Amino acid sequence: MTEQTPVTHDAEAKRKVVNRLRRAHGQLAAVIDAVEQDAHCRDVVQQLSAVSKALDRAGFLVISSALRDCLEDPDAPGATQPEELEKLFLSLA
Repeated sequence: MTEQTPVTHDAEAKRKVVNRLRRAHGQLAAVIDAVEQDAHCRDVVQQLSAVSKALDRAGFLVISSALRDCLEDPDAPGATQPEELEKLFLSLA
């Protein structure tokens, strides 16, 4: 079994990621409600866009935190390698 790198070592970065994910969770619930209530497609798409942006920002925060950790201690056990960080970053682009 390979050692996994935690999402973030930085408590403030972790708080920001969790807040963005909670926001996305609430926005997704609003999208579901809007669809169930036959809301106008414009409203549904606007909410979907907000969810997508919130998730993207959470992902970029996770990657930026891992990048900081990598720069601070690139030889730490379980550290995410730069090549993997690049793949993760591009997966969000």
